Amino acid sequence: MTTDRYPVPELKDVPEDIRQKILEVQEKAGFVPNVFLAFARRPAEWRAFFAYHDALMVPESVGRESGLTKGDREMIVTTTSAANNCLYCVVAHGAILRIYEKKPLVADQVAINYRKAEISPRQRTMLDFAMKVCLHSDEINDTDFAALHAQGFSDEDAWDIAAITAFFGLSNRMASFSGMMPNPEFYLMGRVPKAKT
Repeated sequence: MTTDRYPVPELKDVPEDIRQKILEVQEKAGFVPNVFLAFARRPAEWRAFFAYHDALMVPESVGRESGLTKGDREMIVTTTSAANNCLYCVVAHGAILRIYEKKPLVADQVAINYRKAEISPRQRTMLDFAMKVCLHSDEINDTDFAALHAQGFSDEDAWDIAAITAFFGLSNRMASFSGMMPNPEFYLMGRVPKAKT
Protein backbone atom coordinates (compact mmCIF):
# COMPACT_ATOMS: atom_id res chain seq x y z
CA MET A 1 0.00 0.00 0.00
CA THR A 2 2.71 2.48 0.95
CA THR A 3 6.47 2.41 1.16
CA ASP A 4 8.27 1.01 4.20
CA ARG A 5 9.14 4.60 5.11
CA TYR A 6 5.59 5.15 6.42
CA PRO A 7 4.23 1.84 7.68
CA VAL A 8 0.46 1.59 7.89
CA PRO A 9 -1.02 0.82 11.31
CA GLU A 10 -3.09 -2.27 11.92
CA LEU A 11 -6.80 -1.54 12.27
CA LYS A 12 -6.71 -2.93 15.82
CA ASP A 13 -4.08 -0.34 16.78
CA VAL A 14 -5.90 2.83 15.73
CA PRO A 15 -8.03 4.87 18.18
CA GLU A 16 -11.55 3.57 18.67
CA ASP A 17 -13.35 6.51 17.01
CA ILE A 18 -11.22 6.13 13.88
CA ARG A 19 -11.56 2.34 13.89
CA GLN A 20 -15.36 2.65 13.99
CA LYS A 21 -15.40 5.06 11.02
CA ILE A 22 -13.10 2.76 9.05
CA LEU A 23 -15.31 -0.24 9.82
CA GLU A 24 -18.34 1.71 8.56
CA VAL A 25 -16.52 2.40 5.29
CA GLN A 26 -15.49 -1.26 5.04
CA GLU A 27 -19.09 -2.37 5.61
CA LYS A 28 -20.35 -0.08 2.84
CA ALA A 29 -17.53 -0.59 0.29
CA GLY A 30 -16.60 -4.19 1.02
CA PHE A 31 -12.96 -3.21 1.62
CA VAL A 32 -10.90 -0.56 3.40
CA PRO A 33 -9.62 2.10 0.98
CA ASN A 34 -5.89 2.46 1.60
CA VAL A 35 -6.11 6.18 2.40
CA PHE A 36 -8.02 5.46 5.61
CA LEU A 37 -5.26 3.37 7.17
CA ALA A 38 -2.40 5.37 5.66
CA PHE A 39 -3.61 8.58 7.30
CA ALA A 40 -4.49 6.81 10.58
CA ARG A 41 -0.80 6.82 11.54
CA ARG A 42 -1.48 10.39 12.72
CA PRO A 43 -4.90 10.33 14.40
CA ALA A 44 -5.34 14.11 14.86
CA GLU A 45 -4.59 14.68 11.16
CA TRP A 46 -6.89 11.80 10.19
CA ARG A 47 -9.77 13.41 12.10
CA ALA A 48 -9.13 16.85 10.61
CA PHE A 49 -8.67 15.48 7.08
CA PHE A 50 -11.84 13.41 7.06
CA ALA A 51 -13.92 16.09 8.78
CA TYR A 52 -13.05 18.53 6.00
CA HIS A 53 -13.42 15.79 3.37
CA ASP A 54 -16.94 15.02 4.57
CA ALA A 55 -17.91 18.71 4.82
CA LEU A 56 -16.97 19.12 1.14
CA MET A 57 -17.92 15.78 -0.37
CA VAL A 58 -20.97 14.98 1.80
CA PRO A 59 -22.26 18.48 2.63
CA GLU A 60 -25.56 17.15 3.95
CA SER A 61 -23.54 15.52 6.77
CA VAL A 62 -22.91 19.02 8.14
CA GLY A 63 -26.39 20.35 7.34
CA ARG A 64 -25.38 22.26 4.22
CA GLU A 65 -26.90 22.16 0.75
CA SER A 66 -24.80 22.31 -2.40
CA GLY A 67 -25.59 23.03 -6.04
CA LEU A 68 -23.09 20.31 -6.98
CA THR A 69 -24.19 16.72 -7.43
CA LYS A 70 -22.19 13.82 -6.00
CA GLY A 71 -21.06 13.11 -9.55
CA ASP A 72 -19.96 16.74 -10.03
CA ARG A 73 -17.82 16.58 -6.90
CA GLU A 74 -16.15 13.32 -7.93
CA MET A 75 -15.60 14.70 -11.45
CA ILE A 76 -13.74 17.69 -9.99
CA VAL A 77 -11.56 15.37 -7.90
CA THR A 78 -10.77 13.03 -10.79
CA THR A 79 -9.96 15.81 -13.25
CA THR A 80 -7.79 17.92 -10.95
CA SER A 81 -6.08 14.86 -9.46
CA ALA A 82 -5.07 13.86 -12.98
CA ALA A 83 -3.56 17.34 -13.46
CA ASN A 84 -1.60 16.71 -10.27
CA ASN A 85 -0.53 13.23 -11.44
CA CYS A 86 -2.05 11.51 -8.42
CA LEU A 87 -2.52 7.83 -9.23
CA TYR A 88 -4.38 7.04 -6.02
CA CYS A 89 -7.00 9.78 -6.32
CA VAL A 90 -7.58 9.36 -10.06
CA VAL A 91 -8.21 5.63 -9.67
CA ALA A 92 -10.20 5.79 -6.41
CA HIS A 93 -12.34 8.82 -7.21
CA GLY A 94 -12.64 7.81 -10.85
CA ALA A 95 -14.30 4.61 -9.63
CA ILE A 96 -16.78 6.57 -7.53
CA LEU A 97 -17.40 8.97 -10.43
CA ARG A 98 -18.27 6.08 -12.76
CA ILE A 99 -20.79 4.80 -10.22
CA TYR A 100 -22.46 8.16 -9.52
CA GLU A 101 -22.65 9.17 -13.18
CA LYS A 102 -23.52 5.63 -14.34
CA LYS A 103 -21.03 6.10 -17.18
CA PRO A 104 -18.22 3.54 -17.42
CA LEU A 105 -16.04 5.75 -19.65
CA VAL A 106 -16.36 9.16 -18.00
CA ALA A 107 -13.53 8.89 -15.47
CA ASP A 108 -10.97 7.94 -18.10
CA GLN A 109 -12.21 10.72 -20.37
CA VAL A 110 -12.02 13.52 -17.81
CA ALA A 111 -8.69 12.30 -16.44
CA ILE A 112 -7.09 12.40 -19.89
CA ASN A 113 -8.83 15.43 -21.44
CA TYR A 114 -12.05 16.72 -19.92
CA ARG A 115 -12.52 19.10 -22.88
CA LYS A 116 -13.19 16.09 -25.14
CA ALA A 117 -15.15 14.08 -22.57
CA GLU A 118 -18.81 13.21 -23.01
CA ILE A 119 -20.02 15.62 -20.33
CA SER A 120 -22.52 18.48 -20.28
CA PRO A 121 -21.60 22.10 -21.05
CA ARG A 122 -22.40 22.83 -17.39
CA GLN A 123 -19.87 20.23 -16.22
CA ARG A 124 -17.26 21.47 -18.72
CA THR A 125 -17.60 25.03 -17.35
CA MET A 126 -17.32 23.64 -13.81
CA LEU A 127 -14.12 21.81 -14.75
CA ASP A 128 -12.71 24.88 -16.53
CA PHE A 129 -13.07 26.73 -13.22
CA ALA A 130 -11.66 23.82 -11.17
CA MET A 131 -8.65 23.49 -13.45
CA LYS A 132 -7.95 27.22 -13.24
CA VAL A 133 -8.08 26.98 -9.45
CA CYS A 134 -5.80 23.91 -9.64
CA LEU A 135 -3.19 25.43 -11.93
CA HIS A 136 -3.60 29.23 -11.80
CA SER A 137 -5.73 30.20 -8.80
CA ASP A 138 -4.03 33.60 -8.67
CA GLU A 139 -5.60 34.40 -12.06
CA ILE A 140 -9.26 33.78 -11.09
CA ASN A 141 -11.34 36.88 -11.88
CA ASP A 142 -14.93 38.05 -12.42
CA THR A 143 -15.00 36.54 -15.91
CA ASP A 144 -14.54 33.08 -14.40
CA PHE A 145 -17.46 33.65 -12.02
CA ALA A 146 -19.60 34.99 -14.86
CA ALA A 147 -19.01 31.79 -16.85
CA LEU A 148 -20.18 29.75 -13.86
CA HIS A 149 -23.23 31.99 -13.32
CA ALA A 150 -24.22 31.53 -16.98
CA GLN A 151 -24.43 27.77 -16.30
CA GLY A 152 -26.54 28.23 -13.16
CA PHE A 153 -23.79 27.98 -10.55
CA SER A 154 -23.90 30.34 -7.55
CA ASP A 155 -20.97 31.96 -5.78
CA GLU A 156 -21.38 29.31 -3.07
CA ASP A 157 -21.05 26.62 -5.74
CA ALA A 158 -17.87 28.33 -6.93
CA TRP A 159 -16.57 28.14 -3.36
CA ASP A 160 -17.36 24.40 -3.34
CA ILE A 161 -15.56 23.85 -6.64
CA ALA A 162 -12.50 25.75 -5.41
CA ALA A 163 -12.49 24.13 -1.96
CA ILE A 164 -12.75 20.60 -3.39
CA THR A 165 -9.94 21.37 -5.84
CA ALA A 166 -7.72 22.83 -3.11
CA PHE A 167 -8.45 20.07 -0.58
CA PHE A 168 -7.63 17.36 -3.07
CA GLY A 169 -4.47 19.23 -4.05
CA LEU A 170 -3.37 18.46 -0.48
CA SER A 171 -4.62 14.89 -0.71
CA ASN A 172 -2.90 14.36 -4.10
CA ARG A 173 0.44 15.46 -2.74
CA MET A 174 0.20 13.36 0.42
CA ALA A 175 -0.80 10.27 -1.54
CA SER A 176 1.90 10.75 -4.16
CA PHE A 177 4.84 11.54 -1.89
CA SER A 178 4.01 8.66 0.47
CA GLY A 179 3.69 6.09 -2.30
CA MET A 180 0.02 5.33 -1.58
CA MET A 181 -1.38 2.90 -4.12
CA PRO A 182 -5.03 2.43 -5.08
CA ASN A 183 -6.77 -0.70 -3.85
CA PRO A 184 -7.19 -3.22 -6.68
CA GLU A 185 -10.96 -3.15 -6.12
CA PHE A 186 -11.19 0.42 -7.41
CA TYR A 187 -10.03 -0.44 -10.93
CA LEU A 188 -13.17 -2.34 -11.96
CA MET A 189 -15.78 -0.46 -9.95
CA GLY A 190 -18.41 1.10 -12.18
CA ARG A 191 -16.91 -0.49 -15.31
CA VAL A 192 -18.72 -3.81 -15.16
CA PRO A 193 -22.16 -4.64 -13.77
CA LYS A 194 -22.10 -5.45 -10.07
CA ALA A 195 -22.65 -9.12 -9.33
CA LYS A 196 -26.13 -9.81 -7.97
CA THR A 197 -26.21 -11.59 -4.63
